[in-house]
Amino acid sequence: MRVKAVLSGAATLMCAAASILPTAVATAADCPDVEVIFARGRFEPPGIGRIGDAFVGALRSKTPKSVGVYGVNYIADWDIVPGANDMSRHMQYMATNCPNTRQVPGGYSLGAAVVDVVVGATESQFGFNNPLPPSVAPHVAAVAVFGNGTRSIFGPVSAANSPLYGAKTIDQCNVDDPICNGIDPNTLVGNWSSHLQDAYIDSGLVDQAAQFTADRL
Repeated sequence: MRVKAVLSGAATLMCAAASILPTAVATAADCPDVEVIFARGRFEPPGIGRIGDAFVGALRSKTPKSVGVYGVNYIADWDIVPGANDMSRHMQYMATNCPNTRQVPGGYSLGAAVVDVVVGATESQFGFNNPLPPSVAPHVAAVAVFGNGTRSIFGPVSAANSPLYGAKTIDQCNVDDPICNGIDPNTLVGNWSSHLQDAYIDSGLVDQAAQFTADRL
């Protein structure tokens, strides 16, 4: 039932706030030392989004290892289930085909809720049909989430509280961000800028998460 709460509650939270492609078989040469698997925020165009881009750039500046990127394939409107299924599928693919690649799942805003489902759900339910097997956990170096609204309402199933991934997780919440600090209807509009991408990038929280990740590679 907690996963159901995440799936429905995260969608409601983000709305209040404002076909999977086949993957070719990898060869050793295709496998980076590190891969960031990032779910962008709501309404951002396909890719990893501005925070994802900033995070990858900062991480590359902090490690000599090669850093690959995978943008989670979902519409990023309100439904996090397609993103969770895609992220989980790709992580499992990488664990099998690039076993030496250190994986770094991450997400911003709606994308952070995607990550919460992937690392928190242990069985198929409510449309999420591709849970991670425990064997994937050793391949994950770190988990990085930003502006994670799920944690303020459904903390027990947020990434930071996952038995397998919690110790590897950095959950960044900007000062006065009404999404991850808990929505107050009286301050949501006034503090909205604290949730936006520039606020996370300019505050140094993205760089801090990159350092946290680099230290665990």
